[in-house]
Amino acid sequence: MNIFRGCWRCGGTGRAVLIALAVALALAASGCSGSEGTESADSGSAGGIEKATVILDWSPNTNHTGMYVAKSLGYYEEAGLDVDIVQPAEGAAEQLVAVGQGDFGVSYQERVNYALTQDDPLPIRSIATIIQHNTSGFVSLPESGIETPADWAGKTYGGWGTPAEENVLRFIAGKYGIAYEDIDIVNLGEDDVITALKGDMDFAWVFEASDLINFQKQKVAYDYISCPSIDETLDYYTPILIANTKLIADNPEKVKAFTEATARGYEYAIEHPDEASAILLKEVPELDEYVVVEGQRYLSPRYAKDAPRWGWQEEIVWERYADLMYDNGELPRRLDLQAAFTNEFLPEAAEAR
Repeated sequence: MNIFRGCWRCGGTGRAVLIALAVALALAASGCSGSEGTESADSGSAGGIEKATVILDWSPNTNHTGMYVAKSLGYYEEAGLDVDIVQPAEGAAEQLVAVGQGDFGVSYQERVNYALTQDDPLPIRSIATIIQHNTSGFVSLPESGIETPADWAGKTYGGWGTPAEENVLRFIAGKYGIAYEDIDIVNLGEDDVITALKGDMDFAWVFEASDLINFQKQKVAYDYISCPSIDETLDYYTPILIANTKLIADNPEKVKAFTEATARGYEYAIEHPDEASAILLKEVPELDEYVVVEGQRYLSPRYAKDAPRWGWQEEIVWERYADLMYDNGELPRRLDLQAAFTNEFLPEAAEAR
């Protein structure tokens, strides 16, 4: 799902509590599989190779393929980097990157909006978007009778109750002339989406390249409404790559080397989806092969669709979604767009896809 499970924006807690939590999570993250721990974020180098750590947003999936490709095919090494890809404790990437426990992280536009508009903003900045368009939306079973969001009135939505989630649902309900209060919202809990929809829930928010592929694998018929089809405001960047602003200021060469090598990885995945999915499965063998292979075939042509190059970010996309969050009371102040993202570390432009 494109929104986070559990909101880190706890009113009144302040940045000190977030940092303390992040440090604790960093210690836990050091034991995650597939990495040597977040201590590798120290910028030491040996033999001309500089260490770097990327903290994922969630468990590895096809959103992350380009980074596993860049590591496996030696793109990072050619760029002078020894990169660890770390699976974090839940929802920790922004805080961990902010306190220097990771050089780079996978985040979402809404999380960065939160992080940068607090009284003491976190020192993070987006350096690339992984996918150009929002590949998430709302799924239901045909028997629910949901054809448009106008049909959500009186239906049960399975979610996690985060403020960002509520913000989007309120916006959609208003656009389609129904009351947000007429949607029965319950906690999805540990149920997978298919099980939940076959039970008491009518619709849920899912990723196209994973959840919908699983529907196809299990031969379950479904109806689907994508976020961008509802309103262009919901075609925001998710997920994105972030970096610590101190790292950006002190070592821009490292940021550029990482971003350019990562771009090579995603360009490879765009051109060679099956080979890229094989690399991801080799690096993370516990993943579901069918979901990875079919999900990669779906996602590869969408990484850089309509963009001059992979990773490119437009100010209007940041502005639209930040304004929505601000207008609905989710942000305490307007987002400083210049502080939110940069394209300066991306490689030279290619033809628009």
